[in-house]
Amino acid sequence: MKGFLKKVAACLLMGCLFCGCTTKAGEAKQAQPEEDELEIGMCFDSFVIERWEKDRDVFVSTASSLGATVNVQNANGDVTKQIEQIRYLIEKKVDCIVIIAIDAEALTDVVADAKKAGIPVVCYDRLIANVNADLYISFDNEKVGNMLGSAIVSSGAKKVIMICGPLTDKNVPMVNQGFTKLMNANNVEIIDTYNCEGWKAELGGAYVYDHMDVVRNADAIMCGNDDVATSVIKALAVAQLAGEIPVVGQDADLPACQHIVQGTQLMTVYKPVGKLAEEAAKLSVQLAQGQELDVTNKLSDGEYNIPYVTIEPVAVDKDNLDEVIIDGGFHSREDVYLNTLESTDSQ
Repeated sequence: MKGFLKKVAACLLMGCLFCGCTTKAGEAKQAQPEEDELEIGMCFDSFVIERWEKDRDVFVSTASSLGATVNVQNANGDVTKQIEQIRYLIEKKVDCIVIIAIDAEALTDVVADAKKAGIPVVCYDRLIANVNADLYISFDNEKVGNMLGSAIVSSGAKKVIMICGPLTDKNVPMVNQGFTKLMNANNVEIIDTYNCEGWKAELGGAYVYDHMDVVRNADAIMCGNDDVATSVIKALAVAQLAGEIPVVGQDADLPACQHIVQGTQLMTVYKPVGKLAEEAAKLSVQLAQGQELDVTNKLSDGEYNIPYVTIEPVAVDKDNLDEVIIDGGFHSREDVYLNTLESTDSQ
C-alpha cells in the first residue's frame, strides 16, 4: 500500500511540475508579438547622449498605442555592431526599421539590403545619404545653426571657435552651414574648427586644454551639442574662464540648463524630442502598414528626393528658460536650479 501511495504522490508531483512548465511557456509566448502584429525595429547610435532615452520612451509608447511593438537595439557607438543589428532586424522581417545612424556612409549597403527586402527605412534625426529612405524626420538643422549663431552675434563676439560633432553625422554640416552663414554675414571670424570624433564629449574639453592660446583669443565657443559644451565649460573653469567666454550648444540637456542659470553657458537649442518621437512613431506605423505617407516636403539625400518632416527648434537662454523648459515639463525647476539653490543654502 505504501508503495502504491508513493507512486501516486510521484505522479501528482510530476503533473504539477508539468503544469508549471506549460504555464511559463504560455506566458513567454504571449510576450512575443502576434503573427499579425506590426513590429518596428529601432536601432540607436547609443544612449550616451541624454536625450536619446527620451526619444526611445516616447517612440515606444506611441507605437504601442497604435498597435505596434518596437524592437529596440543599442549599438553603443559601434558602427559594426549597428550594421549587425540592422541585418538582424532584416532577417527577423520586421515591418519597418528606424535608424539613428552612427556613421551614415558606413550604413549605405545594409540599408540598401533592407530596401531590397521590402522593409521601409526611416532616418531618425540623422540623414543617411543616397539610399532613398522612405522618410527623414529631424529638426531644421540649418535653423539650429542659425540660432547658435544669433546668440554668438548678440553677445558681441568677433572671434569664435567651433567645436563640432563628427562629419559622419550628416546633421553636423547642416548645423555648421546655418552657423557659418550668420558668422560671415556679421563679420565674425571663425578662428578654429574642431570635430569631436564619435560625439565624444571629452574631446571638446581636451581641445580647450591643448589649445589654450587659441581659446584665450576667442570671444565665444560654439559647441556641437550640450554634452560637448559641458566638457568645454569644465575645462574653461580650470583656466578660470567659465562665464568669461560665452558657450552655446544644443539639446537642452539638464547640465546645460543648469549652466545657463549659473551664467557659464549663454544658450542652448531646445529640440522638442517628444514631438519628434511621437510624429516619427505615427509615420513609422503607417509605413509598416504599407500606407503611403502624406508628406509633401522633400529633401535631396544626394541622389533621391525623399519625404522630409521637420520639427521646429527653440532657442533657450536665461530669459525664456523657465517658460520653455520648466513650464513645458522638459526638466523640473528643482533639477534646473539645484546647484543655484545649494549655493544659496550654503551661504
